[in-house]
Amino acid sequence: MDDVDVVLPCLDEAAALPGVLAAMPPGFRPLVVDNGSTDGSAEVAAAHGAVVVREPRRGYGAAVHAGLTAATSEFVCFLDCDGSLDPGVLPSLVAVVRQGKADLAAGRRVPVSAEAWPWHARTGNAVVAGLLRRRGLPVHDIAPIRAARRIDLVRLGITDRAFGYPLELLCKAAKANWRVCELDVAYRPRTSGTRSKVSGSVLGTVRAVRDMAGVLW
Repeated sequence: MDDVDVVLPCLDEAAALPGVLAAMPPGFRPLVVDNGSTDGSAEVAAAHGAVVVREPRRGYGAAVHAGLTAATSEFVCFLDCDGSLDPGVLPSLVAVVRQGKADLAAGRRVPVSAEAWPWHARTGNAVVAGLLRRRGLPVHDIAPIRAARRIDLVRLGITDRAFGYPLELLCKAAKANWRVCELDVAYRPRTSGTRSKVSGSVLGTVRAVRDMAGVLW
């Protein structure tokens, strides 16, 4: 079975990277996209065996797009590298796509504690997911963990380079009549020493919802 590339957008995640990379399943090749870190994340990633991709333009979408461009495998996964999600679930997501059961497999986060998913982030996510369901896409989470065929993702032509990237992906997937499957995944508190750019503050959540609202409008 060919290796699967795993795109990990990264901005100051040096504290979490060793654990995340050590948990990567066999056959899953990590591509850490450094998005201008100042804490030595790129060096830590390289020291732990990851391929490091540099993307100086700030933005979640910019980092994810750079990783997708650098990927070469048939199947590609996306995963936050803050330690909140277990890389061990990636084979299950890929299997759904590989077996032809879906075109896109995404995680539906199940928080293990209130600390793992603050109220403001959970509320913003629920609002956006609800709007998508009204458009006919049966999703409950705008999840940062997903798997699909690389060529299919490239063909969608996603242009957002900020927090709206995952929402544009889902909107264009719906327009292309993709079958989207959600699998429950445990959502843990992120590794100590790192901070979420979205759920770490109310302001971060507001910015993410703003970017996503722009995509919907």
